[in-house]
Amino acid sequence: MTTHLIENGRLIDPRQKLDRVGRLLIIDGCVAAIDPSDGDLPADCPRIDAGGMIVAPGLVDLAAEFREPGFDEDETIHSASHAALAGGFTSVLATASTDPVVDSYGAVEYIRQKAAEARGARIHVVGCLSKGREGEQMAELGLLAGAGAVAFSDAPRSVPNDALLKRALEYCRMLGRPIIDRPEVPSLADSGVMHDGQVSLVLGLKGLPTEAEDLAVARDVRLAEATGGRLHVGPVSTMGAVDMIRRVKSRGIKVTASACPHNLSLTDHSLRSYESRFKVHPPLRSPRHVETLCGAVADGTIDALQSGHMPRSREKMMNDLDLTPFGMSSLETSLATAVTYLIETGILDWTKLIDRFSCRPAKIAGLTDAGSIAPGSVADVVLIDPGCTWRVDPQQFRSRCISSPFEGQNLTGKVMLAMVGGEIRYRQSD
Repeated sequence: MTTHLIENGRLIDPRQKLDRVGRLLIIDGCVAAIDPSDGDLPADCPRIDAGGMIVAPGLVDLAAEFREPGFDEDETIHSASHAALAGGFTSVLATASTDPVVDSYGAVEYIRQKAAEARGARIHVVGCLSKGREGEQMAELGLLAGAGAVAFSDAPRSVPNDALLKRALEYCRMLGRPIIDRPEVPSLADSGVMHDGQVSLVLGLKGLPTEAEDLAVARDVRLAEATGGRLHVGPVSTMGAVDMIRRVKSRGIKVTASACPHNLSLTDHSLRSYESRFKVHPPLRSPRHVETLCGAVADGTIDALQSGHMPRSREKMMNDLDLTPFGMSSLETSLATAVTYLIETGILDWTKLIDRFSCRPAKIAGLTDAGSIAPGSVADVVLIDPGCTWRVDPQQFRSRCISSPFEGQNLTGKVMLAMVGGEIRYRQSD
């Protein structure tokens, strides 16, 4: 019998409205009790002193690219799953940006087996929405769901075919699975490098107009309303998208949305350096968009935070800016970015941050074994030092990708320990 007693930590679980210093007893991979008496403890129960730390349910990432199979030079399932743990993510939805793409039973099974071998974070497969991820014909969604796919998406591509998206929303309503769409009109975004605005004009770089995202969000939410399907849009990055999502939610439409911490903290001014590490997707927007996004995360219009992890090899990121692919490593920096730019500035408190990073994403993805440390729940738990300040050095990342817009910056908040099913799989000293 494997047991752990985490004591002296600040227990935070928004689902239980729990925020207090206490003890967490874990037995055989599950949370057995909160604040157990000494008489209820198993004999020789190992103790973990979490003094000064936050004890929370493991974070859940709604979309990260793992790139294996096909692009192992960028990332592997093993490297990404361990990078996830270092960033506090105990559950990650892996998108289908692989070769071959995840549109068959065998492709789903391959990723599930590799994830089990990696013994890192829990990896949940996102199946392709369309065959070949080409946006023309609907993939065998029922077959993929039967193989274990928890959601469907063509991310990082948007779904350009309106009829296809409508049929898929209707079908997924029966399957009980969400569709995740990265909202962007391809014809408007074609060959764009950065946010379309004053900075792109000055730098002479082709812009990605906000209308490309705004129009796609409008299309997506209208189809969700018409079909009653479960739709998640994200990550979003524009004021127009926020306004549209806020309005449809007020009408009771079942739509959820997410944003990335780097889009809530950095602006298009970063591209003045012409450094490829700032070429991310969706792009870093102007300060007005950043301010609006922060407000939307705070008031719940944007339901969740996600990493936006898009790993690309060093060689791919060394081209001229207009030829370099969008990409960044963010699994290991997302939590600290949010702490630094959202908690330290008073935009969010810790309860809201854990809710946006863990509880809500778990609910959106339908992961019943994640997002809580209530008694009886699976013991996916993280210990976070909220005051630890550290310097971002991509060379020390567990991810194979070492491109980060936060390179050299000091961030606050560090994951000190991560458990998956009660098993310690990451410790900061490791």
